Amino acid sequence: MSDDNKPGAGAQIIRPPQTLQSKVEKGGPGAVDLDALARAEDVIANLADDYLDWVREDFVRLEAAFEKMKAGDGTAEENLEALFQISHDMKGQGGSFGYDLMTAIGDHLCRLLETLDKAGPREQGMIRVHIDAMRVVITKELKGDGGAEGRQLLMGLTLMGEKAK
Repeated sequence: MSDDNKPGAGAQIIRPPQTLQSKVEKGGPGAVDLDALARAEDVIANLADDYLDWVREDFVRLEAAFEKMKAGDGTAEENLEALFQISHDMKGQGGSFGYDLMTAIGDHLCRLLETLDKAGPREQGMIRVHIDAMRVVITKELKGDGGAEGRQLLMGLTLMGEKAK
């Protein structure tokens, strides 16, 4: 088996910058005040302890939206959009607070939801796998890339996505 055919060979892990300072221009016109930036980073660092509480609340909303979709309440478009919005929020917050794996899984889920126009049993199964992967990150508090367990989760999601094509 060539390297290109190995499971997960096409997987790519994107690690976003961890600090605000690495994301903004320093010096020159329109530059950010470095003292203000340092204060903002301190605020974010202090909020990191609250992240798990916030993401658990988002997760409850995600589960409720999934159950609504499974029950057939509302249109497929409305339900998929609700799932997208919640998972997009979770994706955006994860990397900001050191949970890069949540960002990666959230991105996988968002990309999946963007391709769907219906929510039958097959689609629900694929969404469920992503939600369960997010649950693992939350319950095990898998920071950063989640180590070996995180790599296995991402590889599984990538393989599922390839099979679905």
